[in-house]
Amino acid sequence: MPKIKYIEHSGKEHVIDVPNGWSVMEGAVKNLIPGIDADCGGACACATCHVYVDPQWIGKLAPKEDMEQTMLDFANGVEANSRLSCQIKVTDELEGMVIRMPESQH
Repeated sequence: MPKIKYIEHSGKEHVIDVPNGWSVMEGAVKNLIPGIDADCGGACACATCHVYVDPQWIGKLAPKEDMEQTMLDFANGVEANSRLSCQIKVTDELEGMVIRMPESQH
């Protein structure tokens, strides 16, 4: 089970074992990690699970699909490494991945 490091905007870190096949969002929500609201429950219908993926991990992720990019257009503080955590499926290859949360999910 890969370990994912979630870093709140305040800098507080949470290292969580997340089962393969879950999304990064599910790992956060099911472990009560603050900073990922996930209002739509992972349907890629909002941007309240917006995160920043540490740059060294971007190349290991599947590319953004059009719907994810459209939803990110509604997020605040979008950067080149912004992703919706509901669209990142956990695999063994993501062991140690670092995710940072934005200041807010509005």
